[in-house]
Amino acid sequence: MTVTDLTTIPFNRTYVSGNELDYLAQALRQGSTCGDGPFTARAAELLGGITGARRVLLTTSCTHALEMSAILLDLRPGDEVIVPSFTFMSTANAYALRGAVPVFADCRPDTLNLDERLLEAAVTDRTRAVVVVHYAGVACEMETITEICDRHGLALVEDNAHGLGGSYRGRPLGSFGRMAAQSFHGTKNVQCGEGGALLLNDADLAARAEIIREKGTDRGRFFRGQVDKYRWVDIGSSYLPSDVLAAQLTSQLEDFETIQSRRRSVWRAYHEGLAGWAARNGVRRPAVPDGCEHPAHLYYLLLPDLDNRQAFIHHLAARGVQAAFHYQPLHSAPAGVRLGRVAPGGCPVTEEVADRLVRLPLFAGLDEAGVARVIEAVLAYEVR
Repeated sequence: MTVTDLTTIPFNRTYVSGNELDYLAQALRQGSTCGDGPFTARAAELLGGITGARRVLLTTSCTHALEMSAILLDLRPGDEVIVPSFTFMSTANAYALRGAVPVFADCRPDTLNLDERLLEAAVTDRTRAVVVVHYAGVACEMETITEICDRHGLALVEDNAHGLGGSYRGRPLGSFGRMAAQSFHGTKNVQCGEGGALLLNDADLAARAEIIREKGTDRGRFFRGQVDKYRWVDIGSSYLPSDVLAAQLTSQLEDFETIQSRRRSVWRAYHEGLAGWAARNGVRRPAVPDGCEHPAHLYYLLLPDLDNRQAFIHHLAARGVQAAFHYQPLHSAPAGVRLGRVAPGGCPVTEEVADRLVRLPLFAGLDEAGVARVIEAVLAYEVR
């Protein structure tokens, strides 16, 4: 059944490369389905090739990869970590769990990424790290952000949940920070239902990261014959995914270029097909600055206001197209108010775009007829 045979075009649909079932069967036949099996190693190798990371550790989620980064930074209560307010709550929660204070910075009005022009004003003598999120897979302004972090001695972490396959001035996203977190949730370009990875670009962190991921033990060293028994040597948790999940992920990563090509085709069709409609109706399409290559993770539209955003979503639903809004500001969320603080100047852009943004269906299996149906439904809406 093709997408266009469905009554409703879903917002997202899992891509199947064709090798998933064979790899899952292999994982089950190998006699052990716990983590760090052959598929875990293969998926990590493929990820290293895409991102250029010095070391890749698969995790049970991007959230857990971020939590590992917080442990590796040795954060203490009262330390501050600058994060965008326009992001998923895991970006802030991972550091709040260590007692650090998330400092919420506003986003740029064009890319919706953390506004690098506001970053330095948010730095205090308690700031320990800056976490950037490459929204929609479009790179943050990494040259400026890296320079600020280096000048103030701050660790840079990339929440690269959207950015796998994207680049900034020819350099892969995920390769700029001391660490980067990846997501393989079912909504991502490549996925295994639930999963993630911690990319390590600082070799000094690799040994401890392996221990943290293995419940605080040196189990990895034991299996490599480097110690005669493994013991509890540090804090940690169970962050290692099953090799069964890694088998599904391996199949997806091996078909990465096909997935990316199909998603980019959908993205371009939206961008070109909706240009005139957007201009007439005062709707903004995604902005991609020069030097940024994005992985077509999502396609969004910014409607003029909340009322139009809600009416637009209902309009599409009535025509069999499932659309969705996105992040709500973290700085004004109950936990954000309680656990964090707002950077100087507040987050007015975040508050505005959170009310206006709509995401259209975008997945590798969305065929030309399905794309045309989405575009037709969008073109039938007139801003009020």
